[in-house]
Amino acid sequence: MRLHGRTPTGVDLTLRPLTHADGSVFQAVRRANAQWLEPWDATAPEPDAPARTYEELVTQYDLDGAAGRALPLAVEAEGRVVGQVNVGTVVYGSFRSCYIGYWVSRALAGQLVVPTGVALVADHLFWRVGLHRIEINIRPENTASLAVVRKLGFRFEGRRPHYLHIDGAWREHLSFALTTEDLAGETVLARLTRLTLRSQSSHESLARHTEPGARPGEAPRLPS
Repeated sequence: MRLHGRTPTGVDLTLRPLTHADGSVFQAVRRANAQWLEPWDATAPEPDAPARTYEELVTQYDLDGAAGRALPLAVEAEGRVVGQVNVGTVVYGSFRSCYIGYWVSRALAGQLVVPTGVALVADHLFWRVGLHRIEINIRPENTASLAVVRKLGFRFEGRRPHYLHIDGAWREHLSFALTTEDLAGETVLARLTRLTLRSQSSHESLARHTEPGARPGEAPRLPS
């Protein structure tokens, strides 16, 4: 399965399953961004647990995807692998829910690559797969990840103490969700575009009424 789209800033994206042939490129991206990503990476609670190889990771992805439990996808920007959007714990029946996790190369952080990737996946899950709710859980300190749910308009649902083993310890997370009722018929990608334009308009309005050099939160200097 492949999903295609374009960020509001004009970057072409493709989301697709990782393959064994992607090993060298994927691992190179992870190594180059190790310092950026490791504070947010899930870790095994057992200190002696062996690390999974790339081949084992892809094999597990394929098994989970084939069983309908997950949808793990690599993110390509302009043809280069730059991150992932991973859907997990897909539950059908009367629940019809899942969670989404993601990461992106530091060089592309803030360029709407992850929000657009999540929006493409969410629209697939809502309108093709038939899910009702998508959940994203984020450490309170992860400001870059918190910006993603803000840009997509996810609702804050509460705190989860000791929720997930991250960077060597059980860490608190903030829980956010989006349901089909929240969208009221709008696609998540359209929602992202609308909220992005609103944010840009707000920033431009502030810039027009504030002298250069004014700090956020300070009253603008008015002409005498």
